[in-house]
Amino acid sequence: MPEIILHPDVQYDGPADVEAAVYGDQFQIHASLSRDLSQIGDELWKKAAGLVCYHEVTVTADLLDRMPNCRVVVRAGVGFDNIDLKAAGERGIAVCNTPDYGTMDVADHAIALTLAFLRGITMYNAAILEDPVAGWRFDAVPTIRRLSTLTFGVIGLGRIGTATALRAKALGMRVIFFDPYRPTGTELAFGIERVATLQDLLAQSDVISIHTPLTAETRHLISTAALATMKPGAILVSTARGAVIDLAALAPALNDGRIAGAALDVLEIEPLPANHPLMKSWRAPGSPIRNKLILTPHAAFYSPSSLIDLRRKSAATAAQYLREGRSRDCVNLDMIDRSKAVTGRGRRDTAEVSMPARSQ
Repeated sequence: MPEIILHPDVQYDGPADVEAAVYGDQFQIHASLSRDLSQIGDELWKKAAGLVCYHEVTVTADLLDRMPNCRVVVRAGVGFDNIDLKAAGERGIAVCNTPDYGTMDVADHAIALTLAFLRGITMYNAAILEDPVAGWRFDAVPTIRRLSTLTFGVIGLGRIGTATALRAKALGMRVIFFDPYRPTGTELAFGIERVATLQDLLAQSDVISIHTPLTAETRHLISTAALATMKPGAILVSTARGAVIDLAALAPALNDGRIAGAALDVLEIEPLPANHPLMKSWRAPGSPIRNKLILTPHAAFYSPSSLIDLRRKSAATAAQYLREGRSRDCVNLDMIDRSKAVTGRGRRDTAEVSMPARSQ
């Protein structure tokens, strides 16, 4: 009998054919577009050996208790702040992510958002659309700058941060980064500059691109104090996690001209309600921040190719763990209670659970 793997919040229309090709005859997939978990019956939860989720499902201790035979939870994506790692570990369940599926796409998007301001793309287009004659002016966009005169600051030099930094360097910008967890010499390997503190980066950067995970340390990392430290006229770009930026602090910083602009692909609440202060201010007739804010709908990861990669890689990660009891992308390795680990068909046997050391 094939083991069941649940995919409760898939982000695509059509059949789960990509995943089915990975699973073969060994696993049975149950895929749903709905984020309403009540539509999945108790028997399915009970029998499921694995769970593959996107960002619309919050994996809590209560949800895991409904899955006594679960051995692995896979986040179809990079960030895993919607999964309780400790609760999973206490139940012997491994949590894995899919860290490399959209690295290039997200880096491209971060640079595209940067260029939208520095080359005035969206503002030129909006002006000409509104008035084809009066809007035909090359000098109507205040954020246009020569790239080679600017400093591009990266917060978080992981896979995506590195790819973004190298793109900015290729465009002729001076690139600096802040990441206290990267080893000494990283700056030499990539030919960019390291700064000692976040404040140093904020004070020096003309463009700040955020590439951190969401943790207790990074939640609201960009706050009123951080925004006050930024250079006047700087631009803030985020393709990371929404709650890294305090939107309540961002709105006044844009309104009073403290910073020149913000380009955000991620928000604390998605989608942001029309009555949110930032949204109301941005959409108001004659708004002073109309051309200071660019929003995209959590789309940085997306291309047809990256979505196929994400589906295939997340399924492959789940299948590998269920078959072999290991994954190089396990993010709660140190939290797993081996005595609680289910090794297959409901048995618990620590001798059959093997995992490699976490890669650095």
